[in-house]
Amino acid sequence: MPRWKKILIAVLVLGLIVALGFTACELSQREDTCADGVVRNSGECIGVNGEGYDFGTPEIKDVARAIAQENKRIDDQPRVTVAMMLPLQSNQAALRRQMRSDLQGAYLGQRQANEGEGEPPKIRLVLANPGRNYRQQEKVVDTLLRMADSPEDRLRAVTGFNLSLNATEEAVKRLTEHKVPVLASRISGDQIANEEGLDGMAQLRFPGLARIIPTNHDAAQALANFNGERGRENLKTVLVYDRRPDSYNESLAKAFSGIKENGPPGPAAMSFESPAIDEPGSTGNQFTQTANNICDSEADTVYFAGRTLHLRIFALKLAQVGCKERHYTIVSGSDAASLRQAMTEKDWGQLRGEDGHAKVTVQYAAPAHPDAWNAELARWNKKWDMDHNRKPTSEELPQYLAEPKTALDTLKKRIESTHSEGTNLGSAPNLEDSRTMLVYDGLTTIGKALHQVESGGAEAVPGREDVGRQWSLLQSRHRVQGTSGLICLTSGGNAYDKPAAVVELEPGQAGHGKLKFVGLGWPTGREQPKNCVIPSNTS
Repeated sequence: MPRWKKILIAVLVLGLIVALGFTACELSQREDTCADGVVRNSGECIGVNGEGYDFGTPEIKDVARAIAQENKRIDDQPRVTVAMMLPLQSNQAALRRQMRSDLQGAYLGQRQANEGEGEPPKIRLVLANPGRNYRQQEKVVDTLLRMADSPEDRLRAVTGFNLSLNATEEAVKRLTEHKVPVLASRISGDQIANEEGLDGMAQLRFPGLARIIPTNHDAAQALANFNGERGRENLKTVLVYDRRPDSYNESLAKAFSGIKENGPPGPAAMSFESPAIDEPGSTGNQFTQTANNICDSEADTVYFAGRTLHLRIFALKLAQVGCKERHYTIVSGSDAASLRQAMTEKDWGQLRGEDGHAKVTVQYAAPAHPDAWNAELARWNKKWDMDHNRKPTSEELPQYLAEPKTALDTLKKRIESTHSEGTNLGSAPNLEDSRTMLVYDGLTTIGKALHQVESGGAEAVPGREDVGRQWSLLQSRHRVQGTSGLICLTSGGNAYDKPAAVVELEPGQAGHGKLKFVGLGWPTGREQPKNCVIPSNTS
């Protein structure tokens, strides 16, 4: 074969190899792409999308599409981007339903912010999936920081954050270090918060961070104050806590340990160790031993510092032991708001027992409950009528009850109008688990901050730091009327004296449990001051 033919064949073969290589690379990249802005990594679809992608979770498909429709509706108006960051994939049905509740609150809050205030800028909402337990948050934060710098995206706040984990703290820290405002609607761990000073000057570990949910310390104190007022100061208590590193568990255990009680001392604290938030591991065996030890003591109340999955297992084990027909109350934190969704008919029967009398009642400080305001106003009105023998005027009604009721009524109207429009959110929003209410409050708080900082005409876009500076101004006259209570933010961006809705989960008689609102607990031991004017010493 002539030499020139050999060279030609070699060139053709080399070209074919290169072409095949490019094709294989392109196919590989396509296989790794879940959707626009979302890449498959370690079996999860990680990234940011605001075009209706459901991240492979059927439960959120409809609400993701509703968010995309709202984004399209306001696309030609002055707008900024807000990211909703939380894990959006799970193999557990209960967790997927919780995601739907969170995103329903986000959509309803987006609509209220865009239409309720009626002023620019509008909110374009995007969903950011950092992976299971926020393990891949670094990649998502990289994307969000680019969006914050982008003149097209104009990211001005990140919200969501439903788990108090070290990875969550890293994400919040990095965002706030780059001047991206963060509003945490559902993390209650004390570690992810700015510290309040004695003089009212905060120590800003996370500049630009705001929280609208009480910390575990505040929630535990609210529970203690509530039970003290009800004459339950002679409780015999024991602390059961998870040793696994988890800022929610750690801060809750610390808060429960710090509660001052007047009753006799209970048994020493008992620990267990779970493998992960959503894995039971050997906790069932550990809880059998723990329940037996509690049975041999005189304790009647258990402070439980652990996640919902393990709380359910513990409650069932405690009911199984059957200690001399005694009744136990388990007291836990805000994560317990998801417990009811995880219970089966068999579980309820086990807690109820064959005699039909509840063996175990779970009490927790929920961040919100839809029955709170009507129930508390009814109690307040009854006392007022006894004292004054007449109905109060609207001006005489307590703001800390009347204004949140108005906000909740607005949310319910928003839900009704969404339904009448034919917008499908996947299911009717369930307000009892507090998720929809809290996330809704978060979006409306962001909307108020955006509208207050807006200046220079409709086309002007507020800067990131300008939005972050608004958090501490949302108090007094500029308080936010949240469905979960008045939101009055301190100089550290913390919700001042935010009430906890004390609820009890009791086994019912028809194969299911009932969630009963019991009352409001206040971290300071008294209601928020008039007009929510924050005193100088908030520590």
